[in-house]
Formats: sequence, C-alpha cells, structure tokens
Amino acid sequence: MHFDTPTRQRWMSVLAHSQPAALRERLRVLNIHPEYETIRAPEVGLVQIQARMGGTGERFFAGDATLTRAVIRLKSGTLGYSYQLGRDKPHAEQCAVVDALLQEPTHFQSLMETLIAPLEADRAARIAARQAEVNTSRVDFFTLVRGDNA
Repeated sequence: MHFDTPTRQRWMSVLAHSQPAALRERLRVLNIHPEYETIRAPEVGLVQIQARMGGTGERFFAGDATLTRAVIRLKSGTLGYSYQLGRDKPHAEQCAVVDALLQEPTHFQSLMETLIAPLEADRAARIAARQAEVNTSRVDFFTLVRGDNA
C-alpha cells in the first residue's frame, strides 16, 4: 500500500480545513476530471460536540455543529469520503473526489506534492497570521509583591 492511516488522516484533515475557492482553483489548474458515481450525495446534518474540562475531566455536551458529508466511487471502484464543518455541498463532494484519487497509486504522489502540501502550507500561514493578530492584543497579568508582605 502506498499510504498508511496517519497519511490518510493528514490529507483528510487538510481537505477538511481547506478554503473551497483555493481547492477549486488548484483542481482546475491540475485539470483532473475523473469519472465518478455519487454513493451518498452531499448532505447537511448536525453532530454533537463533546469536551472535557482541562482536557482530562469528565466529558460534557458542548453543543452542536453543522456538518456536510459526501461519498463517491471512482470508475475504478475506489471510494472517497469527506466530512466538512459547514454547509458547502460542492466543497464536500470535491474533497471526496480528491480522497478517492489520493488512494489511487497513479495519482497519490503528484496530488500529495501539488495539492495537499500547498493547501497544508496555506492553512499553516492562516493559523500563523491569526496567532500574530491575537498576540498584538495579548495582556500579561502579573502580581507585584510589596515589601511588607514578603
């Protein structure tokens, strides 16, 4: 096999966090138009989000999130899946197609280099820009110790 579970988790995460316009443009430039059949048309639903206090405490229900999922099958029989936060059905279908293509040995290496790596770099840049923006308003609290309390 040309990929393992962590590799697939990586590309699924990159696709799920990709900007729809950026993914659409990169796929247009690559000029890949595979034939596929829709197994599960993109559909919007809700998922429950759970959290833990401090990351280690008891689970609690934090709320709901909108999720769009899709499943396609390439002509070769390879299934592609996608799960996206939000309601963008075309984006979910495109991500499912890319997932299926990445499972094909003929497309794996080229798509990892020309699609997944740049999308991953775009996301890292967006995160870094957001962190820099937040850091400009960071307030550091400290306590002064008076001499008579020492």
